[in-house]
Amino acid sequence: MTQHASPPRDSTGKVPSAGAPPAWRGLMARADVRTLSLLGVLAALIVIGGITKPDEFLDTRNLQLVLTQASVIGVVTVGMTFVITSGGIDLSVGAIVALASVWATTVATQEYGFGGILFTAVIVGVGCGLVNGLLIAYGAMVPFIATLAMLASARGLALQITDGKTQIVTVPSVLDLGERDAYVLGIPPLVMVFAVVTIIGWLILNRTTFGRRTVAVGGNAEAARLAGIDVRRQRLYLYLLSGLCCGIAAFLLIILSGSGQNTNGNLYELDAIAAAIIGGTLLSGGRGTITGSVLGVLIFTTITNIFALNNLQSDVQQIAKGAIIVAAVLVQRRTASTT
Repeated sequence: MTQHASPPRDSTGKVPSAGAPPAWRGLMARADVRTLSLLGVLAALIVIGGITKPDEFLDTRNLQLVLTQASVIGVVTVGMTFVITSGGIDLSVGAIVALASVWATTVATQEYGFGGILFTAVIVGVGCGLVNGLLIAYGAMVPFIATLAMLASARGLALQITDGKTQIVTVPSVLDLGERDAYVLGIPPLVMVFAVVTIIGWLILNRTTFGRRTVAVGGNAEAARLAGIDVRRQRLYLYLLSGLCCGIAAFLLIILSGSGQNTNGNLYELDAIAAAIIGGTLLSGGRGTITGSVLGVLIFTTITNIFALNNLQSDVQQIAKGAIIVAAVLVQRRTASTT
């Protein structure tokens, strides 16, 4: 008796109909819709800013300021995107930025010049990320608790180092990067650093096995473990990456403000998480997008700029951000229930 090969079936056990598009095309289509939607929101905000304050908002200096301010929180958001994609969370990013910025601007550190400040900011960020990663990956602590403890500890240490005082940077090579003479083709150095970090982050998440392991861990950690992925080591690396991004952001903030303060990075955790979520990164893990996160950062920074130009109070800004976060999460839940 002749046996016929059974037709191929999809993950649900059903035989796909002829001409049915592959599943990845549907994912790409949804990603494109999200990106286009975010671009539409950003375009609408630019129009609103141009209408309400045309002379101030559309001024080249103001647009450069928006991009510069977005660069600092943007670098933090790149690291946060990786952490959330893996199913984790990092509430300590703002405090780590503060600690790295004040540790890198002490009198003793500034004696080593540009290299000393940069090295200290990065190593403090990585060190804090290492502690978070060890507690979460090998100490089996819940990310929320571990990073909350780091938030409190880092803020307290930053306050102790500064004694509540602002530490002024006196290294000319660092301060010069914040001057307009350092702009390349009208682009501030901070924006170029942000662009480089974004490109590298996108490549790692979308074109490397590290990125695929990150998505796998966030989607189903047990399945990832059974597939041969060292889940604990992957989580450690991700919090190291987040700490590295915080260290880089701290150095950018030092350039931007010319000082180190224990209040630096205030509410950065809110802004980074919010930007990642509205960008399309799934809060429960398993899906992340660097492009969407960057657009989320630009949307929030533009909103803040428009509010400031129109002399609206900061509490109104926070209410608007909170509403956007709620709306983004509701959209995510609705999208997840229909797929």
